[in-house]
Amino acid sequence: MAKITRKPALRKAAVPKKKAKAAGARPKPAKRSLKATKPWAPAEVREVFSRFRAANPEPKGELEHVNPFTLLVAVVLSAQATDAGVNKATRALFEVADTPQKMLDLGEERLRDYIKTIGLYRTKAKNVIALSAKVLSDFGGEVPRTRAEIESLPGAGRKTANVVLNMAFGEHTMAVDTHVFRVGNRTALAPGKTPLEVELGLEKVIPAEFMLHAHHWLILHGRYTCLARKPRCEVCLINDLCRWPEKTV
Repeated sequence: MAKITRKPALRKAAVPKKKAKAAGARPKPAKRSLKATKPWAPAEVREVFSRFRAANPEPKGELEHVNPFTLLVAVVLSAQATDAGVNKATRALFEVADTPQKMLDLGEERLRDYIKTIGLYRTKAKNVIALSAKVLSDFGGEVPRTRAEIESLPGAGRKTANVVLNMAFGEHTMAVDTHVFRVGNRTALAPGKTPLEVELGLEKVIPAEFMLHAHHWLILHGRYTCLARKPRCEVCLINDLCRWPEKTV
């Protein structure tokens, strides 16, 4: 019987990992840069803040406080924390320590017990005790009224200073938190890579008559309407003016 010789199996050609693009397939459109969008006209900016004012004439900050000192403490505690979480801790705290001297008398260890539900509470307790001591020694027990002086206090940065100057002393400052930063960029009112860029951009375009409440309107708009993941464009007061290319209306 003749011997059968088997031919070696042919190897299959390697299949490329990336699929070839279908003929005639359209490339995905590149995302538009907000800086390349049409700048807001002064009349449009005025219209935006006129609508905010009509809907909420006297917006209030959501951090609870009883005087400039407790406001300062609340803002320092609010870093990387929610206003609701801070309020829950400070209601009892401010009943026993609403002045720099009372806060010093309370002491760092007991202060930690009041704020232990807040993130980074150990560092924040240390800063609050230190800033209380400095307010007493350098400013006669009164919260200072300039940005540079407030920023010199432990735990207080530019945003803290802007909030205190605005809410406690009626200064036309723009505190840029995560909500204001998002709204400034998403709407293209004041695009910027840093909070300072957005702050200066907003100060440049917002008419003076709106500046006292402007940062509150923008915070509330970002917190309840212009949400990070699913913005509520359908109920937005300014959706017809907003420059965001992905808005849903």
